[in-house]
Amino acid sequence: MVNGEKKIMAVIPARGGSKRIPKKNIIDFDGKPMIAWTIIAALKSKVFSDVYVSTDDEEIKKIAIDNGAHVPFLRDKNYDDHSTVSDVIFDFLEKINKNSNKIIGMLMPNCPLRDSNDIINSVDFFIKNNNNFQLSCSDFGWTNPWWAHIIDKNGKVSKAFDSYDNSVRSQDLPKLYSISGAIWIAKIDEFMKEKTFYGPNYQLKKISWKNAIDIDEYEDLELAKKLK
Repeated sequence: MVNGEKKIMAVIPARGGSKRIPKKNIIDFDGKPMIAWTIIAALKSKVFSDVYVSTDDEEIKKIAIDNGAHVPFLRDKNYDDHSTVSDVIFDFLEKINKNSNKIIGMLMPNCPLRDSNDIINSVDFFIKNNNNFQLSCSDFGWTNPWWAHIIDKNGKVSKAFDSYDNSVRSQDLPKLYSISGAIWIAKIDEFMKEKTFYGPNYQLKKISWKNAIDIDEYEDLELAKKLK
């Protein structure tokens, strides 16, 4: 384990007003509130000095505390449909004054299959490569994104990507990766300067497509349950 000095904090952003799956962050997932799986994985990894939850919701706060996370305050902004994860984390860090940590790990609660080993490996990769910004990613599952098409409101069909030839075999096309909210990491000073995890020269760390699943729709929820 690289993180001997315990200068890494975790923040799990979890608002109460999810629309596509109401109360998504605390919906039952294999016998536990969904957010509990992320808190448990973060604590089990033992790479974080503290595991925090940023929320605007009293019920989420109680569940988070019951599962071992800290909730130092209820979020008073950035809980609408337009605020980004980076907005939430920036505001959180400003409020707690960084708490002497040097690195932040952001763990989305809608990625319950990401486990403690994924977290450990991602933190090790971040530190060993001296990255400033790092996002988790995975291979695309069973579809080839190069073949994606768009159907506009008039029914016109067009390729999403013009940079490939229809005659090129799928195995000869460049490998593409899908960003997952499972594990994002940044040096706090760099993050506060750029106000985003997509800072200059951000790097990617692969985890398995199964563990990388982001649950946003009920179809994602059913798939994740089958894979648990």
